[in-house]
Amino acid sequence: MRSKRIRLILMAASVGLGFRMTAQQVNTSGADRPQAATPRQLAPNPMEQVRANYVLGPNDQILVRALQVEEIGQRPYRIDTEGQIDLPLIGALKAGGLSVDQLEAELAKRLATYVRNPQVSVTVVQYRSEPVFFIGAFRTPGIYSLEGRRTLVEMLASIGGLQPNASRRIAITRHLEYGPLPLPNATVDKGTGTSTVEIGMSSLHDNVNPAENIVLQPYDQISVSRAEMVFVSGEVAKPGGVELEERESISAIQLMSISGGLTRDADPEKARVLRPILNTTRRAEIPLNLKLVLAGRASDYPLMQNDMLYVPRKRSLLGFVGKASLIVVPVVVSAGLYAAISH
Repeated sequence: MRSKRIRLILMAASVGLGFRMTAQQVNTSGADRPQAATPRQLAPNPMEQVRANYVLGPNDQILVRALQVEEIGQRPYRIDTEGQIDLPLIGALKAGGLSVDQLEAELAKRLATYVRNPQVSVTVVQYRSEPVFFIGAFRTPGIYSLEGRRTLVEMLASIGGLQPNASRRIAITRHLEYGPLPLPNATVDKGTGTSTVEIGMSSLHDNVNPAENIVLQPYDQISVSRAEMVFVSGEVAKPGGVELEERESISAIQLMSISGGLTRDADPEKARVLRPILNTTRRAEIPLNLKLVLAGRASDYPLMQNDMLYVPRKRSLLGFVGKASLIVVPVVVSAGLYAAISH
C-alpha cells in the first residue's frame, strides 16, 4: 500500500513538472520577445568572383596549374590572336571568349582522360589591355578594359550602373604608381601603396561637371557594397528595413514615420534597440522609452547600420492569468492527490 502511494505521488510530481516546462516555453517564446540574430553567412571573396568571371581574349597571358599533370607545369601560356592556346596533352584549345571558370571546367574535362578527378586552376598573370575592376553590387561586376580616356561616369554607364539594393556610396582604390586620387578627401596608405576615396552617387548625379567624375587609371578598383540598412520590427504598421542611403544614422522618430507609426497594441515604453556586437552574431539590447521620445520629453535616438528597433506588444491581464495558472494548477492537483492518498 505504501509503495502504491509513493508511485501516485511521483506521478503527480511529474505532471507538475510537465506543466512548469510548458509555462517556461510560453514565457520564452511569446510574441513580446524579439527573434535572436541569425549567424552571418560567410560571403565569397568578391575580387576572386570578379576574376573568375573575366572573359579571356587574345594576348591575355594565363598560368595553368593542374595537380598530377607535370607535363603542363607552372609556366605562363599566351592566348594567340585567334584566341587559341596550345597545352601539353590537351593540344590546341579555344580559350578566347571563355571565362576563367569556363576554361577551368573545359581543361578538367579534357584532362579526365589522363587523371581521375583532375584539379585545375587558371590565373590571369597579364591582361591584354589595361584593366579596371568593378567589384560588388554593380549590375555587371567584372574586369573591364580601359580603351582610351574613360571617366568614372562613362564606365558606370557602360556596365549598367548599380543594382537597386546597392549602397549610394562607392569606393575607389588606386595604385600609387599612377599617382594619388585627385580628390581632397582621398587618403594614402604607403604600406599598401594605394590611395582610396569614397564618393557619393548623389554628387555624381546632381552636378553638371562633378569633380568626383575622375579619369580612371589602370588597375583602379571600384567597389560598392549592399545598401546599409536599419530595421524595425514588432508592433509597427510596416515592419522591415530602411536604407540609410548616404546617411550615417537615422533617428527613431524618422524611422517611426517611415514605418507608419505604432499599432494600438504597441508598448512603446519598453521598446529597445538591438545593436550588433562587433565580430559576433549577438546583439546588445539598449532600452528606449519610445513613448517619451515621440512626445518630445526625451532626446531622439540615432540608429546606425544594422541596428534593429523592436517595439513589443502590451502584456494583457488575461495572458498573465493564463500563464500563472499553468504553474498554480499542478500544485493544486498534486496537493489533491496527496490528500486522497493520505485518507
